[in-house]
Amino acid sequence: MFGNNGFILLVVIFVLLVIVGNNYPTGGDYGWS
Repeated sequence: MFGNNGFILLVVIFVLLVIVGNNYPTGGDYGWS
């Protein structure tokens, strides 16, 4: 469905969202922590 570049991009975005969520807990709870 996705190419290698698309898959890597999705992984990078997901990781960035997790890092931002951990650094700024007041931004909202994604249910991952």
